[in-house]
Amino acid sequence: MNRGPSVPPELTSPVHRAQVEALYVEAMLLADEAHAAFAAARDFGGVPRDALLQISLACESLKTTTRLMHIIAWLLHRRAMIAREPGVGKRDKAACLGEPIAADWSVCARFDAPIRDIVAASERLFDRIARIEAGWARPEAPRPVQALLAQLEARL
Repeated sequence: MNRGPSVPPELTSPVHRAQVEALYVEAMLLADEAHAAFAAARDFGGVPRDALLQISLACESLKTTTRLMHIIAWLLHRRAMIAREPGVGKRDKAACLGEPIAADWSVCARFDAPIRDIVAASERLFDRIARIEAGWARPEAPRPVQALLAQLEARL
């Protein structure tokens, strides 16, 4: 019975599935928190504010949400691979997290603490996902028994 494309060994473990699900929930909660915080920061009730600060806030909001959307796309792709959805493979664009989108901390220093915390949390989550991706992409080292068996087979 063919259930779609082969699933990389790193995704067949229940631990990896649970890890992807937990990270997905974390990313979605952070995205919701970011949306609410940035929306509240933009809604200043008609009170004049520093225009440069508002533009900086808009730019960092876009960077943060883009960073989070890259994470969520990567996690959704992993979920699709685990579910063996047809047409989903390791070479899809969403299979790679991509380059980080760094926050400008000289600008973020002017924001309120909750906004700075969200920006920092999104960067930390991106870094965690990037480390996971790098670890899953690395070929598994052969176990000592497998190495010995391979040597024996080579001599036969």
